[in-house]
Amino acid sequence: MGPVLAGVLQLVALIAALALAYRPLGDHMARVYSSDRHLRVEKWIYKGIGADPNTEMRWPAYLRGVLAFSAAGVLFLYVLQRVQGVLPGSLGFSSIDPDQAFNTAASFVSNTNWQSYYGEQAMGHVVQTGGLAVQNFVSAAVGIAVAVALVRGFARSRTGELGNFWADLVRGVVRILVPIAVISAVVLVACGAIQNFAGIHAVGQFTGGSQEWNGGAVASQEAIKELGTNGGGYFNANSAHPFENPTPFSNLFEIFLILLIPFALTRTFGRMVGSLRQGYAILATMVTIWIGFTALMMWTEFAHHGPAFDIAGGAMEGKETRFGVGGSSIFAVATTLTSTGAVNSFHSSFTGLGGGITMLGMQLGEIAPGGTGSGLYGMLIMAIIAVFLAGLMVGRTPEYLGKKIGTRQIKFAACYILVTPALVLVFTAAAMALPTPGNSMTNSGAHGFSEILYAYTSAANNNGSAFAGLNADTQWFNSTLGLCMLLGRFLPMVFVLALAGSLAEQKPVPATAGTLRTEKPLFTGLLVGAILIITGLTYFPALALGPLAEGLAS
Repeated sequence: MGPVLAGVLQLVALIAALALAYRPLGDHMARVYSSDRHLRVEKWIYKGIGADPNTEMRWPAYLRGVLAFSAAGVLFLYVLQRVQGVLPGSLGFSSIDPDQAFNTAASFVSNTNWQSYYGEQAMGHVVQTGGLAVQNFVSAAVGIAVAVALVRGFARSRTGELGNFWADLVRGVVRILVPIAVISAVVLVACGAIQNFAGIHAVGQFTGGSQEWNGGAVASQEAIKELGTNGGGYFNANSAHPFENPTPFSNLFEIFLILLIPFALTRTFGRMVGSLRQGYAILATMVTIWIGFTALMMWTEFAHHGPAFDIAGGAMEGKETRFGVGGSSIFAVATTLTSTGAVNSFHSSFTGLGGGITMLGMQLGEIAPGGTGSGLYGMLIMAIIAVFLAGLMVGRTPEYLGKKIGTRQIKFAACYILVTPALVLVFTAAAMALPTPGNSMTNSGAHGFSEILYAYTSAANNNGSAFAGLNADTQWFNSTLGLCMLLGRFLPMVFVLALAGSLAEQKPVPATAGTLRTEKPLFTGLLVGAILIITGLTYFPALALGPLAEGLAS
């Protein structure tokens, strides 16, 4: 079997698995967030944190819950890293430096999981399992909760209430993330991923010394890392490491976990707003972009440019032979079109255009299908922009799901789509203009610029992947990337929840002959076009200086 056919068959198998899981998981999540019943373990949690799960919240209260919980998470994780040296199970590692501790705390709480450290050489079992893995669960649950709040804004009328943040958070963890993660961890262990609390030990003698590795609860962390679109690896090599991702099957399974919840949430959306066809329209938009990016990536990486490419069957530099070009390409697109950031190959070693595709996937806003929760609410924001553009074309007040899209709603949507590009471009410009940050670049020219642009794109979009070659463990990058991650995560949530509150207060508008049918293929095409045009107009000059210049020169 040729490498191209193998890659195509992997993609077909992945689509089939996602299709089988789409309906049951989507319906389950709709029931979870629509139920009035509380499980016993949930009641214990509510009692422990002093929350009343039956109290409805308006958007300012819901936002305060999100911000307070996340701020507490940053503080706890920061302190845990700073005292690591005196904790049991630290494996002899010292406490983390202040700037790196801040960066890591901001990273995992914001669902970014950017790592400027070597996991196996810096973090002990307590920090890895009691700190980082816990944030993998709760940060993903926060994203789903905010998405559900926006969906309720469309579904409800003449009320500003969006549900209860604490109930949404706890249900997301207890009823969705934990059960799937437990099953997934067992599957990964069966594939060969390690799961233990072993210390540091030598694994063999080599010329010049021995190779040492520490064990860890890797399979369980790997499961939620992918399922929650987090991406932080137990080891520096991330999902390219055989302890995390041992076989081609585990590789495909991890891609499945990355895409599972973001795609299924479109059915949850359709179920909660009372129109499955609306959910299918959003799904069709996501799938169109995802398949298009995957096909383009596989084409660029399989393209032969000389004898070395012919022998290897494609651009194999920086890729694991056990995954090949196909498995690496599918993984790279999945992880950058979502907020995962896990890598099974070095994106810096992709072809010039291939590296640009990974960067563009993040710059779209990671909405195809996006992160757990963040992908859905990001796509719904773009849907509002699309109906606004359609309204301008025909001179009619835009409507979406029976809600009028007026000046207030458009301002919230516009602020949402402007925040992240502003963070990316301003910080990239500052890093290139100042003398010190440039010293962290391994490469010069277009590729060196791509390293910086990729880093801030990844941080502001809460992705966490990186172009290998950039030394980000400096005070400048730890501080500015940490700030980017926090602002890129929580500022958009402010506008999403404010928009949800304004929609929930409205009275539904009945559909008329002039209403744009947002469940039709025509709207899907309009939405795809709006996404690509807005992203292109925003980022094209920066992309032209980096990956496009490199790709055209090669």
